[in-house]
Amino acid sequence: MRTIKDLDLNNKKVLVRVDFNVPLNANYEITDDTRMQKAMPTIKYLLSEGAAVILCSHLGRPQKKKNEDGTINVKKYTLKHVVEHLASLTGAEVQFASDCVGGETELMAERLEAGQILLLENTRFYAGESKGDLDLAIKLSRLAEIYVNDAFGTAHRAHASTATVAQYFKPENKALGFLMHSEIESADKLLKSPKRPVVAIVGGAKVSDKIKLLEKLIEVVNHVCIGGGMAYTFKKALGGSIGQSLCEDEYMDLALEILAKAKDLGTEIHLPIDTLIADDFNNEANTDVVDTNHIPDDWQGLDIGPKTIEAFRKVVLGAQSILWNGPMGVFEMETFAKGTNQIALAVGEATQNGAYSLIGGGDSVAAINKAGLSDKVSFISTGGGAMLEYLEGKVLPGIKAISE
Repeated sequence: MRTIKDLDLNNKKVLVRVDFNVPLNANYEITDDTRMQKAMPTIKYLLSEGAAVILCSHLGRPQKKKNEDGTINVKKYTLKHVVEHLASLTGAEVQFASDCVGGETELMAERLEAGQILLLENTRFYAGESKGDLDLAIKLSRLAEIYVNDAFGTAHRAHASTATVAQYFKPENKALGFLMHSEIESADKLLKSPKRPVVAIVGGAKVSDKIKLLEKLIEVVNHVCIGGGMAYTFKKALGGSIGQSLCEDEYMDLALEILAKAKDLGTEIHLPIDTLIADDFNNEANTDVVDTNHIPDDWQGLDIGPKTIEAFRKVVLGAQSILWNGPMGVFEMETFAKGTNQIALAVGEATQNGAYSLIGGGDSVAAINKAGLSDKVSFISTGGGAMLEYLEGKVLPGIKAISE
């Protein structure tokens, strides 16, 4: 796969799709700049190679959250909010275009000099962005001679700026940025050439969200530890009493099929032995620890119990390669965060002992960051949905567009 190191960048204008979809507070100040930080190696490399860098990104969902009169809420969703911080991170001059396409933007791009950055306005101000609109993609392609995609978080979207635009650049004039390449390389390390044993920790609320992932993983890994709300569908399918715990009855047969297939493949699936239950879904609810197969009718499981934590921890510490996708309980509530936190600590400890660990986006990343272990794991993915789909074996439009 072509990366920016394969390109002739000197005095070239380069259009880079980045992911600057950063969280903002009520005063439109950035509260977490992780996504911007992750884009810096690519941006700084392009600048050092003598390129004029044109950045495009989305911010939020302005089309779905319009003003009452049906207009776009420009004040809330403008990328102008990130200009000052972008300049401080790059140490370069940053110009801002009040539109991502059009005559004025084309003129700014044309006048942009090597070593300068032009940040375009939010691509999602156009409805055609999320529809993969050809006209919008053509207009974006006019801005530069080279196209680089470094927005892994949106690589699973066939949008105008993430996929369609790439078809208007010759193969030798488009490439992946460093972040995109490292995301793919990290996932492939687990999927294609892992050190064994390989352990997958899969959690989250619903089996339906992770079915395809589980079907793929049982063919690749040696152990799967299943926690979170999805575990109760498996437990009920096996005849357990799960009380008011989350369950997708329509997926119970599929859960049993996965267990049977895993057994045939020699992949060991570990389900919760005990559960921290509550009589209500809130942080102050009454709690108890019971056998996961015997949860009282009016109670619900909201975290894995101490025996399960110890069992999962033992499996994780015996791994040479680890994938973690999804929390073990309702970790947003402190009362039910212990299982997730303890797994985070185990993954960190295993990594320090020589294992390779990939944190697969979303809530798992939040858990690792909350535990202060981000520097104790091998790789943290920036794209929850994109990483999930890549691990499932899907071809991501943003990657496919570069390789074609």
